[in-house]
Amino acid sequence: MEKMKRPTVGFVGTGVMGEPMAAHLLDAGYPLVVFNRTRSRADSLVSRGARWASSAGEVAAASDIVITIVGYPHDVEECYLGEGGIIERAREGALLVDMTTSTPSLAVRIASAAAKRGLRALDAPVSGGDVGAREARLTIMVGGDEDAFKEAEPLFSAMGKTWTLAGGPGAGQHTKMANQIAIAGSMLGAVEAFAYARAAGLDLKTTLDAISAGAAGSFSMSTYVPRIISGDLAPGFYVKHFIKDLSIAIDEATGLGIDLPGLALATQLYERLAEKDGAELGTQALWLLYP
Repeated sequence: MEKMKRPTVGFVGTGVMGEPMAAHLLDAGYPLVVFNRTRSRADSLVSRGARWASSAGEVAAASDIVITIVGYPHDVEECYLGEGGIIERAREGALLVDMTTSTPSLAVRIASAAAKRGLRALDAPVSGGDVGAREARLTIMVGGDEDAFKEAEPLFSAMGKTWTLAGGPGAGQHTKMANQIAIAGSMLGAVEAFAYARAAGLDLKTTLDAISAGAAGSFSMSTYVPRIISGDLAPGFYVKHFIKDLSIAIDEATGLGIDLPGLALATQLYERLAEKDGAELGTQALWLLYP
C-alpha cells in the first residue's frame, strides 16, 4: 500500500529551540521549508534535506502548514501581519501554528486575520527548554479551533510529550503565562536554596541528591541546578527571553486586575541580572546574583 504523502511544513525560527524541533519533523518524514534571520543556524537542517526560503512569507507560499518560533511579539507580528508576511502569502486553507511565547491579544489578532483569508491559526507556545526540544519532550499549550488542533496533533507528537487544547485563540498564550509564573517562582526558590546550602558549607551535589527527589523537586531543580553546580550558565532559555515572558505576564495580570508580588520580584531580579551583562545567559544565571 502506498504511503500517504505528508504535508509540506514550513518552519520559521531555527534557533536554540526551533532547530531541534524542526529536526524532529524531518525525522518524522515531513518535507520541510525553513527560514531563519541568521541563515547559518538552519545549515544543519538544509544539509539534511530541508529547503531554504528567503523570508517567512516565502516559507508560507511553499507550505501546507507553517510553524513559527521566533523571539518577541514584534517578531511574530512582523512574520504574520507584515507586508509580504505569512498571512498574506499563505496557501488557501493552510494551518498556521505560532509556537513563540507571545501576547494573547496578538494571538487573537492573528487568528482573526487568518480566518478572513480562509486560513486556520493556533497559538501553541511550548515549555521544556533546550533539553525538551532536543529530546522531543516539550509541553505544548494550544489555543484555537478544535479541528485545527486535531490536524496539528501529529506534528505536536513529533516535537512534544504532551499537548493540550486550552481554549480558543489566545488561550495557549494565557496558559503559557501561568507556566512562566510558576517557573519564575521555582527557579528563584532553587537558586536561593543552593545559595543557602553553599553558605552553610554543604556539598552542593550531595544537597541536590538529598532534596531533589522529595517535595522540593522541580524541573528547575533537576535540570538547571546541575548546570549551576558545574558552572554551566549557557542558555537553554535566554534571560532576555524570560524577561520578555515575565513582562507579558505582569501586563496580563494587571489587565486582569490581580497583584502577583512573587512574579514582580522575579522579574526585578532577572532585570538586574540583565543589567549585569546576563541577558545572553541561561535563566540559571540568576545564581550570579548570589555571590
